[in-house]
Amino acid sequence: MGKKLDSMLGRNFHASKLTSLVNLAVSRLAVLRHQRQARYSLARSDIAQLLKLGYHDRALLRVEQVIKEQNMLDVFVMMEGYCHSLAERINLIEQQKECPEELKEAISSMIFAATRCGEFPELQEMRAIFMSRFGKDEGVRGSRHRITQ
Repeated sequence: MGKKLDSMLGRNFHASKLTSLVNLAVSRLAVLRHQRQARYSLARSDIAQLLKLGYHDRALLRVEQVIKEQNMLDVFVMMEGYCHSLAERINLIEQQKECPEELKEAISSMIFAATRCGEFPELQEMRAIFMSRFGKDEGVRGSRHRITQ
C-alpha cells in the first residue's frame, strides 16, 4: 500500500531520472564554469591595464568582480564534486528512505544552491526530487544550510 500511495502522490523515486539530471548538471556546470572563467580572465587583464593607466578606482571595482567570479568558480567545482558523489551513490539513495548520512552534505548543499541559482534548471529538478524523496525536513535543512568551519 505504501508504494501505491507514494506513486499516487507523485513521490516515487526514479534513479534513472536523477542519474540523467546529475549528468546534465555536470554538463551545464562545465558550460557555466567556462563562461565564468572567460569573465574572470578578462577582468584580470582589465585590472592590469587600468593600473597601468592610473585608474585605481576602476581597478578596485574590477578586483571586486574578480573576487566574485573566483568565488563562483569555486562553487561550481564544489557542486561538480557533489554531483559526482551523487552519481556514484544513486543506488544508496534508491535503497534508503532516509537521507544517507554520507550524502547529507551533498544533498543539503544542492538544495541550498537550487534556491539561489535561477540559471540552473537541473538543480531545481534535483531539489524537487530530494524534497519529495526525503521530505521537507531535509529541504529545510538544505535551504538553511550554512558553511561552518
